[in-house]
Amino acid sequence: MDITTEIREFLVTRRARITPEQAGLPVFQGHRRVPGLRREEVAMLAGVSVDYYVRLERGHLSGVSEGVLEALSRALQLDDVERMHLFDLARTANASVGTRRPATSNRIRPSVQRLLDAIGAPAWVRNNRTDFLASNVMGRALYSQIFFDPARQANSTRFAFLDPRAVDFWPDWDRIASDSVATLRQEAGRNPFDKGLTDLIGELSTRSEAFRVRWAAHDVHQHRAGIKRMNHPVVGEMELTYEAMELRQDPGLTLLTYTAEPDTVSADRLRLLESWAASEDVAARAVAAAGPAS
Repeated sequence: MDITTEIREFLVTRRARITPEQAGLPVFQGHRRVPGLRREEVAMLAGVSVDYYVRLERGHLSGVSEGVLEALSRALQLDDVERMHLFDLARTANASVGTRRPATSNRIRPSVQRLLDAIGAPAWVRNNRTDFLASNVMGRALYSQIFFDPARQANSTRFAFLDPRAVDFWPDWDRIASDSVATLRQEAGRNPFDKGLTDLIGELSTRSEAFRVRWAAHDVHQHRAGIKRMNHPVVGEMELTYEAMELRQDPGLTLLTYTAEPDTVSADRLRLLESWAASEDVAARAVAAAGPAS
């Protein structure tokens, strides 16, 4: 991915969504040629010259100070995740080949697998490309449909956009799909030289119109907790609370767990899932489909 293009399109899309009213600027009658703020209005709000802002919006963030990035974040009303993304883009623009981030490891330490196995709820580990790297038995049972093609790495975003069963599996598919793309977009800003990531984005862009539309929006997202509805083919629909925790010893890897509110239908169905997952056939098929971590 071209970092200059990434910067330019991110800034253009953020500018386009803010009206003068939202920015606290006076509104004059007459036709405006742009849907959001003009470049000169952003420059004024950020306290920089118009020529300098035009240079920034053309994708040139090399040598830009943190103070300017902070002013730009305020002018464009970026939220915390968007601000972080802007700083990631700037770091990438200023990085030499020798300072690029190393590729995320796909290896799961034995102690992490023991932790997964000790958790009495669905749990799994993914990398920043949303590859499914490891799980406990309940996690494999919950996401059993993700292992449609055992010959390749299971990936939740690929499943969301390329497997027609995903729309039934996630009743809130539209939100899940948008969040998945926004997660990949944030990772692309941090590490645009990750070949596995660029290959995945290229595959999804080629094969899915729904992905292309969302990718073009340049939205970024970071979800650490929330609720997901899942319509499991065996036990039915469940509303589960998820928690996402970064593995600090393994940069780029995240552990996710799913639980249900006590005394609910979802809790009953989660127990039913546990019984189904405990069957020797199901567990064996899931382990075989997951394959060894590499």
